[in-house]
Amino acid sequence: MAKAYWIARVDVHNMDGYRAYVAANGAVFNKYGAKFLVRGAPFENPEGSSRSRNVVLEFKDYATALACYNSPEYQHLITVRAPHSECDLVIVEGYDGPQP
Repeated sequence: MAKAYWIARVDVHNMDGYRAYVAANGAVFNKYGAKFLVRGAPFENPEGSSRSRNVVLEFKDYATALACYNSPEYQHLITVRAPHSECDLVIVEGYDGPQP
């Protein structure tokens, strides 16, 4: 079964307010077995648009990734995060087929 990923691009406008989201999201992500693969690391943007912060989380499968996002706990966290940031989020199923 293919893993799934949240790919988030975030601009934080108020870091003090955003810290409450960061402090609380670990418990929700832990509940759904999420693993941070990228969390605000330095990056280059050679094509297209970008935001100031990139985050990639890995989940055991697509259903779990969607369940985490749709959970009451994470929906509450969106209300904590939203006043302090703008976020583009994609939830995508990983590729589990042949490689070149």
